[in-house]
Amino acid sequence: MNSLLPSHDDYDVDADVVNNLISGIDDISILYTFSTLEYLLKDVRVIYLKDIEISIRPLIFISAKEGDMTSVPRWISIILSEQGVVEIHDDDQLSYIKRALNRERISPTHEVSTIEPDFYARVNNYLRTIEDKDRESLIVSLNPFIASRLQKIVKLSASSPLVPELEEKLSLEEKLLYENFHNMTSNFKKLVLKIE
Repeated sequence: MNSLLPSHDDYDVDADVVNNLISGIDDISILYTFSTLEYLLKDVRVIYLKDIEISIRPLIFISAKEGDMTSVPRWISIILSEQGVVEIHDDDQLSYIKRALNRERISPTHEVSTIEPDFYARVNNYLRTIEDKDRESLIVSLNPFIASRLQKIVKLSASSPLVPELEEKLSLEEKLLYENFHNMTSNFKKLVLKIE
């Protein structure tokens, strides 16, 4: 066999690197699920459109008259809103999302704009509540936002570990993604440069 051709050992992919990549994706999915659950458990203000009394002891007890305003966990507000029992008085989610998109759009190419830790959970919840046409339009706007942030995270994570100033700007999922990318790029450099 010609010795100039690479042997299988020269380009064999390190199984640990592949497993870490797969594990990292699973970890991000799990973190996203927990972020969404945390968001749905937060209280939100509602105005009651009808008299209501609900008792699922010991977890839930709601007794309200038409016109009353109280705070309930977001997941309950969603169910009651779908039933026409309450009107949710939340911050304007579309304005919140558009502000984040605009901040990222005008940020320098080497800087990530700041988003809330639960940003993607909030966006996902909002996307579920709007009409198909509006949802598709917003998704089109979100794609360059996500692409921009991913490019910056990959570039930054390849050169340095996550620092507190940057950590404050990222969502929970992005923090884990950053750490995973940093670990993978470090492992890749060690592998290809044969650094122990």
